[in-house]
Amino acid sequence: MNDPSNPFLEPSPLPYRLPLFALIRPEHYREAIALGMQQQRVAVEAIATDAAPATFANTIVALERSGELLRRVLPVFANASSADSDAAIDALEVEFAPVLAAHRDAIRLDPRLYARLVALHASRDGLELDAESVRLLEQYHRRATLAGAALNDAERAELTALNTRVSELTTDFQQRLLADSNALAVHLTDADDLAGLDEGRCSAAREAAAARGLDGWLITLVLPTGQPALAALERDEVRDRLFQASRFRGCRGGDHDTRATLLELVRLRADRARLLGFDDHAAAVTVDETAGTPEAVAGLLDRLVPAATANARREAQALAEQATALGRRPVEASDWALLSESVRRERFDVDLQAMRPYFEFDRVLTRGVFHAATLLYGLRFTERTDLVGYHPETRVFEVFEEDGSPVGLYLLDLYTRDSKRGGAWMSSLVEQSALEGALPVVVNNLNVPRPAAGEPTLLTLDETETLFHEFGHALHGLLSRVVHPSLSGTNVYRDFVELPSQVNELWVLRPEVLGEYAIHHETGERMPQQLVDRLLASRTFDEGFATTEYLAAAVLDQAWYGLSPEAAAAVTDVAEFERTALAAAGLDDRLVPPRYSSTYFAHVFAGGYDAGYYSYIWSEVPGADIMAWFEANGGATRANGARFRKEILAPGGSRDPRESIRLLLGREPEIGALLERRGLS
Repeated sequence: MNDPSNPFLEPSPLPYRLPLFALIRPEHYREAIALGMQQQRVAVEAIATDAAPATFANTIVALERSGELLRRVLPVFANASSADSDAAIDALEVEFAPVLAAHRDAIRLDPRLYARLVALHASRDGLELDAESVRLLEQYHRRATLAGAALNDAERAELTALNTRVSELTTDFQQRLLADSNALAVHLTDADDLAGLDEGRCSAAREAAAARGLDGWLITLVLPTGQPALAALERDEVRDRLFQASRFRGCRGGDHDTRATLLELVRLRADRARLLGFDDHAAAVTVDETAGTPEAVAGLLDRLVPAATANARREAQALAEQATALGRRPVEASDWALLSESVRRERFDVDLQAMRPYFEFDRVLTRGVFHAATLLYGLRFTERTDLVGYHPETRVFEVFEEDGSPVGLYLLDLYTRDSKRGGAWMSSLVEQSALEGALPVVVNNLNVPRPAAGEPTLLTLDETETLFHEFGHALHGLLSRVVHPSLSGTNVYRDFVELPSQVNELWVLRPEVLGEYAIHHETGERMPQQLVDRLLASRTFDEGFATTEYLAAAVLDQAWYGLSPEAAAAVTDVAEFERTALAAAGLDDRLVPPRYSSTYFAHVFAGGYDAGYYSYIWSEVPGADIMAWFEANGGATRANGARFRKEILAPGGSRDPRESIRLLLGREPEIGALLERRGLS
């Protein structure tokens, strides 16, 4: 007997099918997921046993329509597990991760369905399909093939067991990492230890301590190695504590250690790749990306490493000279951010910490992020305080076209909390689809420390850029205009998905946007043009460090997933493997650790970027070229926005992104713009 109070069992009556968050209880997820799988199995069985010859309608469209209940509940559950988890959610995630993996395999690997896909694919030229439908058919066939649908019965059973265990391990890694990150937050009780932090950051640290019932201050950890407070904390011993807390995540032994989990993940993914006919997991992943091969990925990374590390060495020398001039100790990794800001102030007269009063969050959001979207696309935003989000801090905005027609809903969850995983991301609760008559509901999550009640939220420049970046993903979801949900919004190649978000970072410092939002929250004065000019002049400063730490993480990802099954089985020491891989790539710099070390590399051991962390720099090649195109053609104009929307955002995954890039630029992308933006030319 189904629970009549379960809000997932029927489509939500709220605008845009926004989930009925106020009514959701943990047991509703269990019932809806179980029932959703059952319903989809019935639907898929009917497709597989249909006596009629396979057609696009009775196979592809029918598959697209199957799983309606799962499409309602799973995005909401995934959001809860990442943005507002608790013991009940964690337990459900452990319970359902392997069950859902087996459910997906039962569909993808069904030989009867695969036979229908093969028949349709072979006859596709005579089916008189439109371009999006052809793309969808080709994607279904290709991905079923790559997933192992052509394997024999014994091989499919082995593959299902591997996939089930992988899903268990990714969940385990994420939960261990969140627990250890919370446990390693740095608790301070001496006010002198906070020397260097401004009042806003001190207020946030007091708030974080109070939330745990602690006296004093608590500096919580963000996902990357580099913690924001390292750029300001003056006491060496406090910075060392914070840096070591960040670096020790997942490798201290005990219940939160992630090393055994990640080693098993690497081995299983290597075994799975061989079963599917590939040399390693990286080859299995990149074959269905724009890169195509690990060799292509290595070609780009290898090209960038020498220039990036040379810049980082020059930067390190400047920091060493600064440390000597200031009478400080020899430079340690925990000193880099602090000394870097000191050099920046001296060389460019730019103090990033002192700029925070110009980046008051509400103004950044409404007169920065939203204003840029209005300039480019004519979008309008109205906050819907009558609509309830999944957490009291979640804000809900309705988005309209310039003519008043509806676009979708945008949810923003800004602040860090113990129930939220680290990092920043975008997700979709409802995906745009003409087939289902659905407009999008998208979410942005960030991890900005919450100030005390009544105090303003002042962002750093980095946090401001992150907000613009994640909103670029949101625009990709909001402005999608496709028929089929599988091709909607961000359902694109992983090494293309970052392009819209990277391009949206352009507007952070463009004058037509910056002038609207960079206003001192107390004086009401705009950021002085002289300061803007100095900031722009310093944009490539410290890019050697930033590019090197990123490349180190990307190389680590490729190293782990470039292992054969035999090589993966032989690895027993995570730290030693990491040291060897970085040394081989020329990235073993004690002052520039990887942006993510293996034991807290959630992107590749829990977040779906396995063998795909290279995607950020790969998509930045055309992304930087497109940014240069915007700047050469007048910036944030409606004409430029319309073209970008038409060629990049609206198609979603309905065509090859390489074609979309060529249509926008009128040529193949070139690497020069990336090298210039990162100071590597």
